[in-house]
Amino acid sequence: MSAALRRERGKAGLSLSELAKRAGVAKSTLSQLESGGGNPSIETLWALSVALDVPFAALVQPARPHVRLVRAGEGPRFSADRADYLATVLSTCPPNARRDLYLITAEPDSARESDPHMPGVVEHVVLSAGRALVGLADEPVELAPGDYIAYPGDLPHVFRALEPGTAAVLVSEHV
Repeated sequence: MSAALRRERGKAGLSLSELAKRAGVAKSTLSQLESGGGNPSIETLWALSVALDVPFAALVQPARPHVRLVRAGEGPRFSADRADYLATVLSTCPPNARRDLYLITAEPDSARESDPHMPGVVEHVVLSAGRALVGLADEPVELAPGDYIAYPGDLPHVFRALEPGTAAVLVSEHV
């Protein structure tokens, strides 16, 4: 609950003081709840959810990892008038994000198992050659050339080439 409360307050762009004021909760109580202490009543959580303009469940249910998969040939496509050129939108950059772009080459002899990165990191992968298992460590998805996947980089994840000469573009997004 504390992580959800911090996350939702951050999304709303509210200071601890401002949220406490809007919810009619003592700032010290809110601070204690965000640091994982205390045992809030339903009334306190309800007041916070109203002040944050989020459903009550957003504060009490753990957030589920967001995974987005776009298979080759899917997604919104746009063509050029004067060239044989087709662009497919795979992911738009959210406000205030920073992205690093990588070209990945991998062989099937070993998997790249990654520990979680810093909170808020999302990884985007487009497979350009070969085949690979990519994504969350406990649920990787098999990709073929042209497939796209996005997954939380702040959870354990894997890139395992299934064919020689596997290549991909990886974008690491820091929000």
